[in-house]
Amino acid sequence: MSAPPRTGHSPTSDSSPPEMDWIARWQKVARRIRVPLGFLAAILYLFELWRRPTQPAAMAWSLALVLPGLWLRAYASGYVKKNRELTVTGPYPLYLGSMLMAAGFAVALLSWPVALVLAGGFTVIYIPVIASEERFLRATFPAFDAYCRSVPRIVPRILPAKQPNRNRSDSATEGSAEAVSGGFSFELYLRHREYNAAIGAALLYLSLLFLRPAIEAILHGAQ
Repeated sequence: MSAPPRTGHSPTSDSSPPEMDWIARWQKVARRIRVPLGFLAAILYLFELWRRPTQPAAMAWSLALVLPGLWLRAYASGYVKKNRELTVTGPYPLYLGSMLMAAGFAVALLSWPVALVLAGGFTVIYIPVIASEERFLRATFPAFDAYCRSVPRIVPRILPAKQPNRNRSDSATEGSAEAVSGGFSFELYLRHREYNAAIGAALLYLSLLFLRPAIEAILHGAQ
């Protein structure tokens, strides 16, 4: 399989070939249902949280997915230089980190309905996004095809792929940059605001611990 897009690159919608029109159509559908799917997931999350007490063991096991997902998103975000370079170093992709986190919270709730809704949401929303970003990267960076041949799309390689260490030439400024190697940048991490993922995860765990007891205390107090 070809490589995943390095997330953060902005896809283009102009001059798309006819065989790729399905991407644009699917993106329109994904944009329309993204917010309703988010509300559905939130409502289902609250319902499942209310339906059964949180299990400490399930929360502990969920950390085995959530923490690696947070690490992957944070570490990968420190390598991506949006629209300027084809990043071929560092872990990838941020999407895998998001999937691990979503699976972790489904485990924390011990809820198959939440897991199915999250899986459906990722399928409907992320597939067109990945396809669109790959099209953008292929059109913008000549080195992307070589990158695709050595790196799988979703599951990272155990050993790093061998990539030519090329510096950007003047043509990079014209939208044809080659692959560029580099190390982790905390400045990029902050610029991408990836810390929001950690804040969101912390809030979700706090809700797992305290939301249900708080609601029960309010209801009992009202009686």
